[in-house]
Amino acid sequence: MKIFNTPNNSSTITGFILLGFPCPREGQVLLFVLFSIVYLLTLMGNGSIICAVRWDQRLHTPMYILLANFSFLEIWYVTSTVPNMLYNFLSDTKVISFSACFLQFYFFFSLGSTECFFLAVMAFDRYLAICWPLHYPTIMTGRLCTKLMVSCWVLGFLWFLIPIIIISQMSFCGSRIIDHFLCDPGPLLALACIRAPAIELTSSTLSSLLLFIPFLFIVGSYTLVLRAVLSVPSAAGRRKAFSTCGSHLAVVSLFYGSVMVMYVSPTSEHAAGMQKVVTLFYSVVTPLINPVIYSLRNTDMKHAMKKLLGI
Repeated sequence: MKIFNTPNNSSTITGFILLGFPCPREGQVLLFVLFSIVYLLTLMGNGSIICAVRWDQRLHTPMYILLANFSFLEIWYVTSTVPNMLYNFLSDTKVISFSACFLQFYFFFSLGSTECFFLAVMAFDRYLAICWPLHYPTIMTGRLCTKLMVSCWVLGFLWFLIPIIIISQMSFCGSRIIDHFLCDPGPLLALACIRAPAIELTSSTLSSLLLFIPFLFIVGSYTLVLRAVLSVPSAAGRRKAFSTCGSHLAVVSLFYGSVMVMYVSPTSEHAAGMQKVVTLFYSVVTPLINPVIYSLRNTDMKHAMKKLLGI
């Protein structure tokens, strides 16, 4: 077990305190009910997409297989934070154990990294489908699709592995309070007995690379898609091309728009409240909205969902 040293004594501390969203007991119960509903709706929405793709033969294409895997990822992404958040709403101590904290840290950032890679792969799939329609079936085969999906999961779970292992071996002094609803590297490093600028720089660099490389790849892919779509002579063809990309662009905008607030805002490292709100949006709200976006904007998915629900 990890030993934490305090300035005044050498007592063993076996966890951290996640402040979450401080408010009176009645407010905590209300938040528990609200986020329980959000969590259940997220599971139902993303689970419905997985079932629709699984049971509708028309959706057995790379685009929808990627979407089903993305929905599976979203279920685990929201599960990495919300159950513990719900427990804390009703807990008097709000303590999370050392091992649980770093497990949450690892899975939350690994799943978030995997999501970045998946969004890039989905953009690449749309680029091939629209810019190379005749070659698309021979390029985006089932085998390539599987390799791309496996690569996303492997890269995502390896991206932050070494920094997380190093941080988990550090000693933490003084207060064990984390002003967040999850174990975030910023507050954790602030509690370290000795500053580790190399680890801070490494984490920041990996985060920046993870954020901007896939984003620039997505922007480049859709720039080429836009150029190809605008060259389509018929208005109906342009509408069809835009409809296949609209859902993905909306999801990318929601996810990256909220994540980039953490980097663009010059006061983000000082405003704990803003960090919590932004993190809440891209880790909890976005997985809730994504199934709605894909269901409403995609005709094939809309028909599959109606068939699944017996409408």
